[in-house]
Amino acid sequence: MGQWANVKMSSTKEYLDFILEQLSDLPDVDYRAMMGEFIIYYHGRVIGGIYDNRFLIKPTKSAKEILPNAPLEIPYPKGSPMIMIPDIENRELLTKLFNAMYPELPDKKKR
Repeated sequence: MGQWANVKMSSTKEYLDFILEQLSDLPDVDYRAMMGEFIIYYHGRVIGGIYDNRFLIKPTKSAKEILPNAPLEIPYPKGSPMIMIPDIENRELLTKLFNAMYPELPDKKKR
């Protein structure tokens, strides 16, 4: 394995485009590129992100209830665990999940 065994790769624009297509039934989904990864916003609130081509969401109460067996993943070194969505092709699930999570997400921080 050598020196590169623990090196993470950045997420690709192609994977971002795939995730955005899966979320296209939802209004007001946006993203911001950050250090080779992508933060995903829903109605202006951070709901999750794409890290190393993995779509991870915040572990809110609703997300844990809807996805009780979903794996928790660390998005980046020293990051807090997030939920990896097991079936990212299930648009109905994504819509239900995002709408349930939204009220639990903190408001956008003022700069």
